[in-house]
Amino acid sequence: MADKIESLFDKLYAAVMVLCKLFLIADVLITSYAVLGRYVGKYIPFLDDPSWSEEIVLTCMVYMAFLSAALAIRKGTHIRMTSLDQYLPKKVLFVLDLLAYILVLAFSVILVYQGFKFATTIGARASYTSLPWLSKFWQYAPVPLSGIAMVLFQLEVIYKHITGRGGKEE
Repeated sequence: MADKIESLFDKLYAAVMVLCKLFLIADVLITSYAVLGRYVGKYIPFLDDPSWSEEIVLTCMVYMAFLSAALAIRKGTHIRMTSLDQYLPKKVLFVLDLLAYILVLAFSVILVYQGFKFATTIGARASYTSLPWLSKFWQYAPVPLSGIAMVLFQLEVIYKHITGRGGKEE
C-alpha cells in the first residue's frame, strides 16, 4: 500500500515538474520574442514587441515560483537551520522537525483556502491590462494550486518522518 501511494506521489511530483518546465519554456520564448521585437522589430515589419508579453511572463514566473516551492517541500530542499541539530537529543530533534512540518502544513492549508478565495473573488473580477479579455484569475490560480500540492507533499513528509522512512537531504 505504501509503495502505491509513494508511486502516486512520484507521478504528482513529475507532473508538477513538467508544469514548471513548460512555464520556464514559455517564459524564455515569450521574453526572447519580446526582446527581438523591441530591438529587431524596427527592421522586420512582422516582428513586433507584443504589449502582453510582460504580464504573461510575470504570470509564468508566479506559477514557477509557487509550484517549485511545492517540489522543494517533497525533497526537503528548502532553506533550513540545521547548525544546532547535531547538539540536540534525537527525540527533541524529532519533535522540533515534526512541529516544523505541521507548521508548514498549516501554512499550506492557508494558501489553499485564502488563495482560492482571492483568485475567485478579486482575481476573477480583474483582467490583464494588455489582455482585457483574460481574467486575472489565472495570475492568482497558482497559489491554491500549489497549496494543494504542498499539502499533499507535506502529508507525505510527515508520514515518512513519523514512520522513520524519510530523511532530510543534506
